[in-house]
Amino acid sequence: MAKILQVADMHKCIGCYSCMLACARVVKKSLSPSRAALQVRTAGGFQSRFIAEICRGCIDAPCAAACNCGALTPREGGGVHFRPTKCIGCQDCVKACIVDVIQFDDCKKKPLICIQCGTCVRFCPHNVLEMEERKYDASGN
Repeated sequence: MAKILQVADMHKCIGCYSCMLACARVVKKSLSPSRAALQVRTAGGFQSRFIAEICRGCIDAPCAAACNCGALTPREGGGVHFRPTKCIGCQDCVKACIVDVIQFDDCKKKPLICIQCGTCVRFCPHNVLEMEERKYDASGN
């Protein structure tokens, strides 16, 4: 079974951005939370609730299907494997994402891809995010 990032309870989010900072620092090796593969934003104003823009771990990931250079390949159980050295920076994966969560790092000329590692979950102090086991068999079910 594969584990996929999920929002457990967004109402607990206080907007501390620990999840974003953890992803940026630990996974993406950046000091900027804007370079995280997930983004937490307000839903539309200072006093509104927060929303988390996260990869949904698609079984037949359109981003991988759009990647002609082999940098993105489907991950068993959903989501993708990312091989940055193969990426040519074409942004086809960004355009193909059906939930519009893949951002492009203009400095590195690479997409910011969630690899379903769970680092963001471990650093969230309010248990907003979780890694959920997804049952999967060879037929895609």
